[in-house]
Formats: sequence, structure tokens, C-alpha cells
Amino acid sequence: MTKELKVAMLGFGSAGKAFAKLLMDKHGEILDKYKCDVKVVAIATNSKGSMVDEDGIDLELAISDVKNLNHFDKKRKGYSNLNSIEIAEKVNYDVIMELTPLKIFTGQPAIDHIKAALNRKKHAITANKGPIAWAYEELRDLAKRQNSLFYYETTVMDGTPVFNLVDETLDLCKVTEVNGILNSTTNFILEEIAKGKAYDDVIVEGKERGFIEADPAMDIEGWDAAAKTAVLLNVLMGANITPVDIERKGIEDITAEQIEYANKRGNIIKLICHGSIKNGKVIGKVEPKEISQDDIYSNIKGTSSIVTITTDLMRDLTIVEHDPEIEQTAYGVFSDLLRVIRFNKIIEY
Repeated sequence: MTKELKVAMLGFGSAGKAFAKLLMDKHGEILDKYKCDVKVVAIATNSKGSMVDEDGIDLELAISDVKNLNHFDKKRKGYSNLNSIEIAEKVNYDVIMELTPLKIFTGQPAIDHIKAALNRKKHAITANKGPIAWAYEELRDLAKRQNSLFYYETTVMDGTPVFNLVDETLDLCKVTEVNGILNSTTNFILEEIAKGKAYDDVIVEGKERGFIEADPAMDIEGWDAAAKTAVLLNVLMGANITPVDIERKGIEDITAEQIEYANKRGNIIKLICHGSIKNGKVIGKVEPKEISQDDIYSNIKGTSSIVTITTDLMRDLTIVEHDPEIEQTAYGVFSDLLRVIRFNKIIEY
């Protein structure tokens, strides 16, 4: 017998639209394999309006409206004036997807969105790293009390399975250390300066190519990397820390001369994320470091990323994500949705 799963999406930016396209493409396969009819019943945005339709929103029309009108058509069935928190609190859905922009110093309003869903015994999926960086234990424990599922694969490496890997294949392994290169903006800047380009020219080029935000300070000063480090340490090592607890140094003071000097010694400079246990306490650090050109980390270019998880039983496991596009981010959210379908016993094996 076919079951129905209703999804509420908070945010409909690049990742949200890519997820919607993926869901349309795979809807038939989900129905066939899992006997589950997934319907998006709500979409909330800050500037483009909202849509609510318990019969299921026409995602193709929603994408078309945003592309052609830059907002949802007010004449279309389901157009709504409800905002994101009202949708989280009032709409009839089974799973909420938190896809709103990151607020790196508070995690809000994404934290409140997820709380609202969990308090109603709904399941929650987030691509927004803020809630995991600022309130992971609170949200995790709330989900457990409510017997709800709470997933967040996309928060660090797009669709690359990091948390799923540990959850599902490293049973009873204790994570003792984490290292990684997790910020593509700094990766790109350091590489281009190493090629002899001026810093200002690199920033302009990166913005034109979409690698660099209009205000790249959060990346350059190491805040994005610190947030991702906090996420990894909170989930994998029970750190219960926030980005401000991470010892942080960005690449803002790295010069072309330093990069050239490192190169002459056979090294390369990368912004490295690190977490380990010291005196029984989990500590995190983000800093530019010289690494050997023979090291696997030296080969992480452009938008690629890497993370190494050290465990007591399996020692070092290294995962590389090569040049992800927005489709990989969408797949991370999609894979979490499939986990909800499986583990919520929507299907019976």
C-alpha cells in the first residue's frame, strides 16, 4: 500500500530548487521502490512569497515562477502569506527541510524552525549548518524525546556521506580526531595567488565565477571553516561547542611571499580544520598551515574538499569530494529524505 510523505521546505534558493528538480526526477523511482508518494506541501521564502497546498505543490511551476517572475505567482493556487515560522508551526507536514541562509553567529531563525517542527513530533532535515554549530545537543535530544528523526548530512560536505558513514558503517568506533579542508573560497584564493595573481584580482574573478560571496569576510577570516569544524566535532565527538569556541585564524594575512617561500621548500599553504581531544576535552582549531606537496591534502583544488576521520578501531579514513555542484548539495538533502522514508518505517522490508 502506498504511503504519503508531506514535506515543508523553508527556503527556495539554489539548493531548494535543485532539490525540487531532483525530487521530480526521482519521484517515480521513490514510489516504485519505497511505495511512498512524496509531496511538497509548503515552500516558504523571505522575498518571493510562500506556497501552501496539502494536495502537493506543482514544483515545476514553482521553479518557473521564481525564474521568470523572481517570486511565486500570487494568482497561483496555494499562494500564501504565511512566513517560515508560521509554516513550521501550523502547516500539516511530516518532514521539515531547513534550507534558509546561514546566520553564522546565531544559527537563527533556523534553530527555531527546527524546534517548532520537532515540538510537533515532525521530522527535520537541515542543510543549514547554523543549528548544528549552535544548538546540536538541544535539537538532538529534543528529537529523541519526540521520537522524531533529525538529519543534517549536507551541512559540511554537500552530499558526501560523512555523518551517514559514521552512523551506518562505523558502529562502536570512537572518533578521536578530525582534520579537513572544508572551505572552497580560501582554497581558490590561495591557489590563484600561488599562480602569481594579485589578491584583489582573485577576489573579482572568484565573484564572477561564483566561488566567492559578495562579502567574502566570513570565508577569508575562517568563520565558515570554524562553523563546519564545530558541526563535525559536535556530531562526531560530542564536543557541545560553537564556532566562537574554535581557535580561529583565517588567510587574511597570508601574503604571496609566504606562499612562494613555502613552495620553494616543497610545501603548500592550506586552511586546515582540526579537532582532537586534549586533557579529556574536545578542542577545535582552524588555521593556515604548510603541508607537503606530497600530502593528499595538497591535491585538494578549487571547490573540492576533504575530511579525515580518525577512530580507535578503524584508524584514519579520508573522504574527498571532487568539485561539487549544487546538484550534490541537493543530493545530500535528498539522501536524508530517503533515510526518513526508510527509518520512519514508511515502508516495510
